[in-house]
Amino acid sequence: MIESESPKQVLRALFGYEEFRGDQEQAILSVLEKKNTLVLMPTGMGKSLIYQIPARMNEGLTLVISPLIALMKDQVDQAKKVGLKCAAINSSLSQMEREQAYQKLSDGAYELLYVTPERFRKTKFREALSKNKISLFAIDEVHCISQWGHDFRPDFSLIGEYKKNLGNPTTLALTATATPDVQEDILKQLEMPEANVFDSGIERPNLELNVHDVYGDEEKVRSFIGIRHQWQGAAIIYFSLISTLERFSKELVKLNISHVQYHGRLRDRDRKSSQKLFLSGECDLILATPAFGLGVNKPDVRVIVHAEVPGSIEAYYQEVGRAGRDGKPSSAHLFYDQDDLTIQTDFLKWSNPDPGFIHRVFEYIKRNEARVNQEGVDGIRENMNFYNRRDFRVETTLNLLDRWGVSEGQIEKRSLKIIDEIPENFLDARFESRVKKQNEILLEMVRFVQTNECRLNYVYEYFGKKLDIKCGHCDNCKA
Repeated sequence: MIESESPKQVLRALFGYEEFRGDQEQAILSVLEKKNTLVLMPTGMGKSLIYQIPARMNEGLTLVISPLIALMKDQVDQAKKVGLKCAAINSSLSQMEREQAYQKLSDGAYELLYVTPERFRKTKFREALSKNKISLFAIDEVHCISQWGHDFRPDFSLIGEYKKNLGNPTTLALTATATPDVQEDILKQLEMPEANVFDSGIERPNLELNVHDVYGDEEKVRSFIGIRHQWQGAAIIYFSLISTLERFSKELVKLNISHVQYHGRLRDRDRKSSQKLFLSGECDLILATPAFGLGVNKPDVRVIVHAEVPGSIEAYYQEVGRAGRDGKPSSAHLFYDQDDLTIQTDFLKWSNPDPGFIHRVFEYIKRNEARVNQEGVDGIRENMNFYNRRDFRVETTLNLLDRWGVSEGQIEKRSLKIIDEIPENFLDARFESRVKKQNEILLEMVRFVQTNECRLNYVYEYFGKKLDIKCGHCDNCKA
């Protein structure tokens, strides 16, 4: 704990920066004054500093709720490098590592701790946490709490309850993207209508947004080659499907275009290697699924390409926001193939299994534990009477059961077992309204593709910002 130093002195001592950016300092002062705070700040502007500096300055524990285990690891590694007493407790730890972390938590050894919301379901965690004074309760990617958000997660809906159980500590909510409706819902869910709100804006005037009507992989590859002739420097191509990414990669190999890949089917060490080669500049092109870039700071990315239509304007703008963080002109290109829309509509269906389906999978595993571990995911899929391997409702359901603390172990390691009942409020009537909302969000993405207006202004207006000046460099403005 540092009481005598100012946030700026801690910034210099810990991180080596001379000045804060945007609203960072004001938001830090807000939480140090014990005021609930909502921060909307573009990707890459340094949201994590807003809780990391108070973690060093406050007496007690700064607890950070984060939805992504992979992102936690990067943040913990970075925090440890600057000397913060920091850890993450999540399902990636072995039992021995978790027990050691619980003991350290009980002993008050941490000033900063990252967890996913489902960790609160674990009695040992709650017991260890109770030995600490929570000085700051931070929720990263807080848009996940809102059922109107593009990335809603049911387990986030219990965070308000966890906050009460912790004695309503000072709360910091952070996100890069939230429409006015989502902002209102966040404040309502966390019961902090009086919160200080810092909206750093979403303006990125150095971004040039373009949409290209294409058909099929071949035309996408040709379009990318054309873009590459115009724009040099580091580039990311985003894909919704790993299978499309791999096909695209094969075409680039034929053309002797050097690149690396980043996706969920790669081994962890291969993903890390790809990330390292790209960040160091040894390779200036990476083909990736949307998970790449979260928490990754590379200021000189010049080109972002979406080879398939993203599911929402929020996701799209977060991803294009990874270009041009150094303020220099950068280019974003969306390849629009109407057939790709079926991918997103399938994603909506598969990532939102209906309550009846989830319950059937749960009951089947419960009654046939040994058989399920023997036959794997395909066995469950077969017993649910569908055979489309791209339909990942079973995988989504298994992830949900794990996230809700209903199951433990892994089907791949033949150790899956049911340990609890499904929380009733997670199989409620809001399912249909959520799916309807997500379809509306996808439709808004299609409208963005089809608009003749300034594309940057279209995005700004979606997030409740009204700007009358056209960007002058998107494809529509140029036309």
